[in-house]
Amino acid sequence: MWGVVDDSAEEQWNELWGLFKPDGDVSWQHKALCAQTDPEAFFPEKGGSTRDAKRVCAKCEVREQCLKWAIDHDERFGIWGGMSERERRRYKKSHREQA
Repeated sequence: MWGVVDDSAEEQWNELWGLFKPDGDVSWQHKALCAQTDPEAFFPEKGGSTRDAKRVCAKCEVREQCLKWAIDHDERFGIWGGMSERERRRYKKSHREQA
């Protein structure tokens, strides 16, 4: 009646649409300065200032890892690695053209 739980069925749901797949090493996130700051600064309303968030990013020791993660995951909102979504699009485009 109370047998062993079969987790194999649950694993299929965990990979549904790729939403719950492990991201590999994200230990850098624990060192991120933004984790110790007001998150609203990193997700300003349209037309809002990104200056405060970028100032925090400029001092952050994991800025490169953060930017790489945002680009690899096609993050479309917020300031990541010191760049806005528009700046990340330009960055990706320029690096694609160089390759």
